[in-house]
Amino acid sequence: MNTLQEHWNKIFKEKPEEKLGWYEREVSKTVEFLDGVDLENKVVFLPGAGTSRLTNTLIEKGALLVLNDISDEALTELRNRIENPGKHHWYCGDISKPLPEEIPTADIWIDRAVLHFLIEETEIQGYFENLNRIVKRNGYVMLAEFSLKGAQKCAGLNVHRYSVDELQKRVGNDFKLIKSEDYVYINPGGGERPYIYTLFKRNGA
Repeated sequence: MNTLQEHWNKIFKEKPEEKLGWYEREVSKTVEFLDGVDLENKVVFLPGAGTSRLTNTLIEKGALLVLNDISDEALTELRNRIENPGKHHWYCGDISKPLPEEIPTADIWIDRAVLHFLIEETEIQGYFENLNRIVKRNGYVMLAEFSLKGAQKCAGLNVHRYSVDELQKRVGNDFKLIKSEDYVYINPGGGERPYIYTLFKRNGA
C-alpha cells in the first residue's frame, strides 16, 4: 500500500462522512449542471468516487457506474451503502496511472474535486490519457475543480488550481466546451471554496 493510499484511507476511516471537507448532503449543483444530459442506462465513470452521495442520485436516474478511488476504505463504505453493488464496476487505484483494459468505456465522466489533487505534470497527463481512452464519441466530461481563486491546499495536500482555458487545453481539441460556471461551495466547516465547473462534449466519429 503506497503512502498516498494510506493518507486517504486514514481520512475516510477516521472522519465521519459529514465532516469531510468536500461533503455534499445535496448534490443538486452537479445534477443541475448536467441538466440535459441523459443518464438513463448510460455508463458513468466516477474518478475519486469516495463516499459521495452523488452515486445514489446517479443510480436513481438509471446510470450504470464505474466507481474509482485510490482508497479501498472509501469504496468499501460505498459498496455497503448502495443497492445492488454488483451491478456496477469497481476499481481501486490511482487515476493518474493507466487503467486496466477491462475497465468499460463510458458515456459520461464526472469529476468533482479529484483532478486538482494531481500536481505533477506526469500525473495530470496520465489522468487525461485515461479520460481520452475511456470516454466514448459524443460522450460528456464534467470537471469541477478548485478555480484560480480557490484554496491552495485541501485534505493536507497541495492542489493544482484550474481555469477554463487550461481545462480546455488539457482535454484537447476533440472536446467542445458546452458550458462553464464559477461556483462557491460552502464546506461543512463553513469555509468558502471557489470552484470552476465545466462541461465538455466529445466530437462524434
